[in-house]
Amino acid sequence: MNTIVNSDSAYFPSAGSLASQATEKVQSRAVGPDVLRSLAILLVMLVHLPVEATPSLLVGIRTYAWLGVDIFFVLSGFLIGTQLFKEVSRTGSVGLKSFYLRRAFRIFPAFFVVLGLYAIFPILRDAPTMQPVWSFATFTVNFDFDPRVGRAFTQAWSLCVEEHFYLVLPLLVLLLHRRISTGWMLLIAAAMVVAGMILRYAIWESQVGVLVDADKLRDAFAVYLRDVYYPTYTRLDGLMFGVILAAARFFRPELCKRYAPPRVALPVGVALFVAALVLFSIRGPLEGTNLFLVFQAQPGAVAGFPLISIGIALILGAMLDLEHILKRLPVPGAVMVATLSYSLYLTHKSVFHVDRLVFVEENLQGGFGFVVYLATSFAVATVLWFCVERTFLLLRDRVLSPSK
Repeated sequence: MNTIVNSDSAYFPSAGSLASQATEKVQSRAVGPDVLRSLAILLVMLVHLPVEATPSLLVGIRTYAWLGVDIFFVLSGFLIGTQLFKEVSRTGSVGLKSFYLRRAFRIFPAFFVVLGLYAIFPILRDAPTMQPVWSFATFTVNFDFDPRVGRAFTQAWSLCVEEHFYLVLPLLVLLLHRRISTGWMLLIAAAMVVAGMILRYAIWESQVGVLVDADKLRDAFAVYLRDVYYPTYTRLDGLMFGVILAAARFFRPELCKRYAPPRVALPVGVALFVAALVLFSIRGPLEGTNLFLVFQAQPGAVAGFPLISIGIALILGAMLDLEHILKRLPVPGAVMVATLSYSLYLTHKSVFHVDRLVFVEENLQGGFGFVVYLATSFAVATVLWFCVERTFLLLRDRVLSPSK
């Protein structure tokens, strides 16, 4: 099991990296990324947790728990970027076949098992309506994901974004491998981020902002999700800043050490993170009680995503540099939660729904409901991990081992 866990670790120190010298004796599984990954999935679960089962201490956090997805994006950008930079530095090229196969073994098995269950057994769906199965199977559902039409399995949108990222980034690295550098990656990533900001501004002005009437808040929310929040072309911020972090640490570790040591990166990252939350808290004309209306203020929609992504990237970089300290201060359960995070992400909404059917929704309030939702989610995720994820990761290691 350790082989599997470490094979997708988010910690890949750069060759000769000054930032990694202090952690030469640290195991390949890093504490920092595991803590962030655990936090990300717990936040995602919290935002989907029924309000009546949410502990009072977590109600305020629940309002912003959607940002768990942005933590996942930054981690993925850093992980995949570092893998590709290491390979192109070592071999002078990128093995596209190997890369795509590794991603397929990692993502597809559990995803298609869960999608199949959603398609075959409607009782498992977390909402009465569902987008066409083919749009999930082709990872294109996020381009026209209108919650007014189909709301089941909505969490698949972020997997679509990541799949598109996995498809394109290796090609970019291969195309630019002879001149790959921090400068190029900064230029490309910055261009994508700026383009996303412009798109979000234009879409908010033309599609969301025109629905500011109090009677149209439901439509405004749906249009916001469909046109601003879900599409790949508006949500590349986190992935790109993860790639920037990977490029900076791999190609310019001395600059990271000089200009972004933990004593600088950590407080600045936290400050940017808080600033983004402030932007998302400006509701403007779309006042209402729906917790997701924090998304619909234009400042947050336009600038909030890059700010929060930069903040997360800086925090991740600081945690990687402090790995030798974090190893002595382990967070109980972080490795387990991080390991189960993908299975939890795929299944938790369906589990919450089935819990309400089995235990009756009126009984799932307060602490009892919270414990039931949490326990059943982890139980189902553990089964999916051992029966599907772990099985195919072992198969991947055999199929793609160097001896083959």
